[in-house]
Amino acid sequence: MKIVFMGTPDFAIPALDLLIESGENIVGALTMPDRPKGRGRKLKAPPVKETAERHCITVFQPEKIIDDPFISKLKELNPDVIVVVAFGQILSKEILKIPRFGCVNLHASLLPRYRGAAPINWAVINGEKVTGVTTMLMDEGLDTGDILLQQEVGVEEEDTAENLHDKLAKTGAKLLLETLHRLKEGSITPVPQNHSKATIAPMLKKGDGLIDWGKEAVRISNLIKGLTPWPGAFTHLQDKILKIFKGIALGEDSEDNTPGTITEMNEKGIKVSTGKGVLLITEVQLQGHKKMGIADFLRGHKYKISMGTTLR
Repeated sequence: MKIVFMGTPDFAIPALDLLIESGENIVGALTMPDRPKGRGRKLKAPPVKETAERHCITVFQPEKIIDDPFISKLKELNPDVIVVVAFGQILSKEILKIPRFGCVNLHASLLPRYRGAAPINWAVINGEKVTGVTTMLMDEGLDTGDILLQQEVGVEEEDTAENLHDKLAKTGAKLLLETLHRLKEGSITPVPQNHSKATIAPMLKKGDGLIDWGKEAVRISNLIKGLTPWPGAFTHLQDKILKIFKGIALGEDSEDNTPGTITEMNEKGIKVSTGKGVLLITEVQLQGHKKMGIADFLRGHKYKISMGTTLR
């Protein structure tokens, strides 16, 4: 099959790598334009562009894929299937009709749950024990197409969105390859989604990371894991932002302390009372400083924090 690959971030790389290693005929790769990154704001190529160019695959970077020149180019490529993995743009009806096997999307959830831009993060934030990957035939809706194949992936207690991202990307790559082979064989029957069970995983904003200490410690711990590495969970220590990268919910009663109150602190961590239970913080970054373990943080910033200090 002639394949056009559409994708942009790191999540798409295992899938692209596996298709290349498997000898699939990738006739073009579409990805988002280069964007300024870092302190120097220098233009940075998307990971898919870097990978495709290393393998001499022609790359296209349309600002808007609905523009006529790119639709014409897609038609010239005449793909049998278009593979979409975290591309970042909505495909029009005209594009969806181009390949004879359709447009196949790899999504990082067990659809119809967690449709949208941030399924991995929200699965962790919500404390899911099992999530997974889905391949589906795209339609004009947001992740509403018929399901082709699914694979469950367990969410371990220590998983952050970053760890889970990598596991799902690898599992999804294998599922995508199997999907393409079975599409070619004609051995897949697309199954419509049960839309009544759909949930949404909206794009994250920095403000989503503000910790509400009135919530249960387990929920705060899940929030921290679900927002790692981006946008990060944070609280306020006096007039500074304190990012929290690791926080463990302890099976301890928070007694009658005001939520957010520091009740104990040593080189193993800082204990903070919550609406229900205690959170042990072990890795932080104070505004204007680098990320560090709690022992180093206490040595460097002890004058700013003490028993009874309230985070807010």
